[in-house]
Amino acid sequence: MSRRIRLLVLTLTVALAFAGIYGAPVWAEVAASSASPGRADLPLPNDMAAPNSVAINIVWTLLAGFLVMFMQAGFAMVETGFTRAKNVAHTMAMNLMIYGIGMLGYWICGFAFQMGGIGSVPALGSVSGLSREWAVHLSGKTFGLIGGQGLLLSGSSYSGGVFALFLFSMVFMDTAATIPTGALAERWKFSSFVLFGFFMSMFVYPLFANWVWGGGWLAALGVNFGLGHGHVDQAGSSVVHMVGGVAALAGAVVLGPRLGKFARNGKPVAIPGHSIPMAITGTFILAFGWFGFNAGSTLSGADPRIAVIAVNTMLASAAGAFSAMLFVWLRYGKPEPSILANGLLAGLVAITAPCAFVSCVCAVIIGAMAGVLVVMSVIFVERGLKVDDPVGAISVHGVCGTWGVLALGLFADGTYGNGLNGVSGPVRGLLYGDPSQLAAQGVGAMACILFVFSAFYAFFKLTDVWARIRVSPDAEYEGLDVSEMGAVGYPDFAIAPDIRSGSRTAAKSSMSAVS
Repeated sequence: MSRRIRLLVLTLTVALAFAGIYGAPVWAEVAASSASPGRADLPLPNDMAAPNSVAINIVWTLLAGFLVMFMQAGFAMVETGFTRAKNVAHTMAMNLMIYGIGMLGYWICGFAFQMGGIGSVPALGSVSGLSREWAVHLSGKTFGLIGGQGLLLSGSSYSGGVFALFLFSMVFMDTAATIPTGALAERWKFSSFVLFGFFMSMFVYPLFANWVWGGGWLAALGVNFGLGHGHVDQAGSSVVHMVGGVAALAGAVVLGPRLGKFARNGKPVAIPGHSIPMAITGTFILAFGWFGFNAGSTLSGADPRIAVIAVNTMLASAAGAFSAMLFVWLRYGKPEPSILANGLLAGLVAITAPCAFVSCVCAVIIGAMAGVLVVMSVIFVERGLKVDDPVGAISVHGVCGTWGVLALGLFADGTYGNGLNGVSGPVRGLLYGDPSQLAAQGVGAMACILFVFSAFYAFFKLTDVWARIRVSPDAEYEGLDVSEMGAVGYPDFAIAPDIRSGSRTAAKSSMSAVS
């Protein structure tokens, strides 16, 4: 044994000596070759100290992006757990493929449309190649509409800083794109879903994100009209969650409810999901990934505010779950688990916009109000609007995202955001002396609702004319796993068709009524 140890030590010594002798020539060769056309510049060892802070920020941004990417697994588990066993393969497949479809669409042109005119991101170093914003000029004011550089991440946008920004921005887009898959689950044709994924990632999401995060007209409301710091959204209550929630509403309206969801008298019928444990596990995964979502949006690992953001995020989620539990317990007599999960998610969605700008006390207030709001909204969407949303995505993301945006306009306390969107001074809300910030938040929320709902209502209507977006009654009755995906999600179990859908004849009659 001792002989083996001596041989190991000798081998390591020789290896280290070899590295010491040949390390410098290797770096010199890389440096020389990097000067050739088409090659990215690589730093020499003695040049690494200067860009150290940029390197830290890039690593921080990438790690946060990895956390947000893992949220896709959380969404898949929540949505699949809240839906029936006969549709698990279909629901899981949508959550899987929106990642790939969305990424490709965003890479082709979505990122360019969103960030192509941002100019520079100092935290990520010399980010060049994103300096063309298509805008209109009225009365001496500039209204940015869409970015114009960064297509296919090629040309002048081929740099480490831009690529880090792309990864982080892409996973945010994918979050918005996956939200409607829950609201439209159990009756959506997979082919229509594929078209939706490209439309969302290439056009609708990038446009609104440009207006808020890419230097567009909503960000400039402060500079152009004196409305606070313009529309402010730290991590996406409007850009991500409202966009996804409003798109889900438009799709659910056009698609219609699941068979058997509403009785003949219009009263909603409960259709329980098949796995509460799966949904709760997915909720925990989302809560974990949300740290990357909110704190990562600083794009800087050296910003001490990330601690405030992380704690505010936790507290709001806890308050949302707790208030939702109390509300349903007192009103209905039982703390139903799916409501607890959606209460926690509602708190997270609501704190996403104001997480960097409010105190921990206000974070708890924002989360607690979101927990109650999501329960009331689920009831209203189902009973008032007669819209079928199997997972509550419209309420969690659309309604509570709106509340989060407005909450920033109320509770921003003036401790962060100096110079944001070209406006001097920190961000303050109505309760801290700046009512114009609340006005800017309201304008942004209204713009999101009008633009996204109109775009997706038209998209679903036109797609339905061209190729039906809903599966047949027989397919819905039997489950979408075999008819749409060609695979059973639970092959070791016999999945009986839901008796609420009745016979095939009744199902077809119900489908005709929906159409």
